[in-house]
Amino acid sequence: MGKSGKRYQDALSRFDRDQMYSAIEALDLAKSLAAANFDEGIDLVVRLGVDPRKAEELVRGTVSLPAGTGKDVRVAVFAQGEAANAAREAGANHVGGDDLAAEVEGGMLDFDVAIATPDMMPTVGKLGRALGPRGLMPNPKSGTVTDDVAKAVTEFKGGKVEFRTDRYGNVHLPIGKASFEGDALIVNLSTALEELERLKPSSAKGRYFKKVSVSSTMGPGIRIDPQRING
Repeated sequence: MGKSGKRYQDALSRFDRDQMYSAIEALDLAKSLAAANFDEGIDLVVRLGVDPRKAEELVRGTVSLPAGTGKDVRVAVFAQGEAANAAREAGANHVGGDDLAAEVEGGMLDFDVAIATPDMMPTVGKLGRALGPRGLMPNPKSGTVTDDVAKAVTEFKGGKVEFRTDRYGNVHLPIGKASFEGDALIVNLSTALEELERLKPSSAKGRYFKKVSVSSTMGPGIRIDPQRING
């Protein structure tokens, strides 16, 4: 569908950058405004009322989206022996120890999530320059440093996503694709917001969900009224 498509023009006429919509209206608009010739992702961005400079107000974690992400998640696992075999059986895309670390050091970053067994962390820790800036460094808090690598591979391939506040206090999360049914997007959105609410730092003052918006990969950000998430 081109930019002149009736559905796109209709959505554009209903869209007001400054208006706040209910979650259902916003997701409907985001889907309608996905006008690229590929199945665009739908992303959630939440500005949190936290001070990103304070370590205790850093919000990070994972959430398992009930309807999945619609994305083929590529997983790299740093493991040896039995754990490496289990990771391969679970469908990991890259598995290895020092050999995989050497590949990553050489520029191989063909994965979306990196998982490691605790005993591999001394090796993985040396890859900070390659993994750190891309947010790929395995971390116990997000379940990516674990003895049960097979379970972690299955979860991340099945719709588990990581998130953390950036330096402005924003959290970015993929919640599906433009081709998803509205109900699937709503359940993913609600689940993500519930998890963010659960992780609210006790020291955070004032309104916690300062700004909530959704957008398709190429589309504009559409604001959601935090009071109208389920309506």
